[in-house]
Amino acid sequence: MIPDLTGATFHKSALSGLNGQRAEIATNLFDLVAIRDSKDPSGPTLTFSASRRNASINGVKLGTFTV
Repeated sequence: MIPDLTGATFHKSALSGLNGQRAEIATNLFDLVAIRDSKDPSGPTLTFSASRRNASINGVKLGTFTV
């Protein structure tokens, strides 16, 4: 199922690279977080449930994920 992104308000990350690479995120959708490349706004979008996003952020804070 393709999520409905109608009404999504995307914002550029202030921490994105200085060479023009920007990630944009929309968090104003009910239980959905969307991420896209600002250089290709009509291109593919990654979507996550808000609970999955929160679990991922907590995993990073706790050191669960390794690089």
